[in-house]
Amino acid sequence: MSLLGYKKHIEEGDLAIVFIGHETMVAVTIKRGEITQTKYGALRHNDVLGKEYGSKISTVNQRGYIYVLHPSPELWTVNLPHRTQILYFTDISMVTMQLELKPGSIVVESGTGSGSMSHALARTIAPNGHLYTFEFHEQRAQLARAEFKKHGLGEVVTVEHRDVCQNGFGLEVKVDAVFLDLPSPHLAVEHAKKVLKSGGRICTFSPCIEQVQCTCQTFHSQGFSDVVTMECLLRNYDTRSLAFPVPNLGFEDAEIVESTKSEQSDVNNSHKAQEPIVGGGGSKEDGKGNLKMDCTESSSKETVSKNQSEAASKSSLGEGSASDAKRFKNGERKWKGKPKSVQGQNVVRCAVPNKETSGHTGYLTFATLFFGSS
Repeated sequence: MSLLGYKKHIEEGDLAIVFIGHETMVAVTIKRGEITQTKYGALRHNDVLGKEYGSKISTVNQRGYIYVLHPSPELWTVNLPHRTQILYFTDISMVTMQLELKPGSIVVESGTGSGSMSHALARTIAPNGHLYTFEFHEQRAQLARAEFKKHGLGEVVTVEHRDVCQNGFGLEVKVDAVFLDLPSPHLAVEHAKKVLKSGGRICTFSPCIEQVQCTCQTFHSQGFSDVVTMECLLRNYDTRSLAFPVPNLGFEDAEIVESTKSEQSDVNNSHKAQEPIVGGGGSKEDGKGNLKMDCTESSSKETVSKNQSEAASKSSLGEGSASDAKRFKNGERKWKGKPKSVQGQNVVRCAVPNKETSGHTGYLTFATLFFGSS
């Protein structure tokens, strides 16, 4: 079984990832006659053999089902047995990009640990590249060596038990990149400089800022350039329905236009209904020779002014002009029903960040060794 490739059908002895839920997965070696217990019931390995990876398999008592997935470095990272603390895909992807790794690259890693980073590096540089990984704990080095062989990485990865801070890497080849996951990475920077090619990149992973300070000082003293420290934090977003009020921007429906037309007609009729005024100064003489104040003119003027003001206001909003009525009839504007501000609120699906984010994992410090550095 190799994590570097992909095969279609499940065979005996394969490493498979049993997907029970988004938060529940388990790595299982498929063996004939064995049973794996899940929260949905028992999974018989015999029911899995010969099926395609990604198949949906029902449990024995039909209480539920699971999926059997092909292993990958990403899935192995979340399912591996923890011998030490590990790096996850957020930091791993940044390291892979910043070190400019590609198929054929030669990489040195110090601090093999549980092998999470090693699997990702091996997949990136395969099939022509090579990874030299060093672990100062002998038992962890042996377990990692057996694990890489079982996962089909033996030709790409070389594991060695060694304290690189004291004894260096002991390599005669020049490498493209170095990755240090050590308690005191600054002690290994000088040894890393000896194995790096000109233009090679180096990265250190440190949980504490004090480690970063010592490492940066050592980088500068050893002639490294482009020293950069960053922290990668994963932030999840949820999708939610949010309601926003929609303003009335003008047209509502044909009824509004017809109502506006009738109002405009009333204004025109009021102009025609005005009678000529006899006498001046807003008054006229009655039959007895007395002057009588006539409010007809002022009242009519006020009515006309008010109606014209309302019509102008509605026209500015696109409600009351005759041209708008024509556009409705000609089909230039089609607004069916009332606007959403009348019907209710406009509901939109939005991405909203969670209030809680994942905590600190560690700092990644990158540097470059240019040609002629001393």
